[in-house]
Amino acid sequence: MEIIQTTDAFRALVANIKSSTKKYRDPLAFGICRVDSGQLNLSKTLQATYPVVNWNENFASAAIFINALAEQGVELDFSKNEVVYNINSSFLKSCLNAFTPYADEAYGDAHKNIQVVSALYNQIMNSGSLEGEFKVTFIFADEALESVEAAYLKLYALSEAKVEIRSINLNGAFNVLPNVAWSNGQPIELEYLREFEIELKLSNDYPHIDFVDKFPRFLQHIIPADNTRILDTSKVRFGAQLAAGTTVMPGASYVNFNAGTTGPVMVEGRISSSVVVGAQSDIGGGASILGVLSGTDGTPITIGKNTLLGANSTCGIPLGDGCIIDGGLAVLAGIKVGINDEEIREIQEVNPDVKLSSIMKASELAGLNGLHFRQNSLTGQYVVQRSKREIRLNTDLH
Repeated sequence: MEIIQTTDAFRALVANIKSSTKKYRDPLAFGICRVDSGQLNLSKTLQATYPVVNWNENFASAAIFINALAEQGVELDFSKNEVVYNINSSFLKSCLNAFTPYADEAYGDAHKNIQVVSALYNQIMNSGSLEGEFKVTFIFADEALESVEAAYLKLYALSEAKVEIRSINLNGAFNVLPNVAWSNGQPIELEYLREFEIELKLSNDYPHIDFVDKFPRFLQHIIPADNTRILDTSKVRFGAQLAAGTTVMPGASYVNFNAGTTGPVMVEGRISSSVVVGAQSDIGGGASILGVLSGTDGTPITIGKNTLLGANSTCGIPLGDGCIIDGGLAVLAGIKVGINDEEIREIQEVNPDVKLSSIMKASELAGLNGLHFRQNSLTGQYVVQRSKREIRLNTDLH
């Protein structure tokens, strides 16, 4: 690639790449990553780290990356859902030549891809060839996952809020991601530990294993917003999405992948995979919101804004805004609840056109606003009242 001198020449180059490349199409997502390979199987990717994730954006940079691969003799198959290729110093130099008109802006927010290419090129020039350690990934269609690199790209997109929770296809993630031992943020092949267990232990080199899982932890890859707090790294899985102002306390709290918050939330309970919690809500100590594989009818649960789940409660239905489940109650889809006539009228005031009766299944109340689930201490019957308590988080803490 010859050095491109002007922005007009750059735009012309991009247009030419798109028009002259057979079956060219813009990727849905792409990025350059550093990969951690297996200690025994060097061709096995254990983890992929993306400094910059592009999701439905920066198509000019994608074209330059595609052209740089073509100059190395790599012809992309645009018919595939995803492709992953090794990159080298020649690839990076070609990209830098194309990006020359923007070199002075490489460290601004607008040109992060140039910063990645420049920093990596300098790193390789200083340390020598790092063949196979860096790759570029393109996702052309949001289909079931086929590679570790694409899986990490999608998990990054979720955790960086490039996409909404539950909005992308994560099928196949558990098949492509290997189960590994994690030690100080680094993945280790379980096969390697088994193969060399005796030698490692006798030499006192056996690593301290923090956990064994297919997913790393959120804080291993994501820098949270300044006013977001995670008091225990084990409580948030990579692929979770935490809106600014969220606090995740230690103890019984947990936020799974493809789940999270849309605003400031106090999390002292469990947010299962596929669960979305609205702003200013409070998930009390030990409270649990069921995921699609843990007790619901397959419908993902959304918790509205300004909602309180009391300590050790269980929520198995979607809730609207301003709801309360008292501590210790298990509100599952099939339970029967009682509603007296006065409460029916008050609930209907905030849920127009909803038909209510004196005895209903909890599932029939799914998504309604202003519900307060309680239990009659004399009869044990679950009852629903109009919630009139305003749930407010401490603004100093969130």
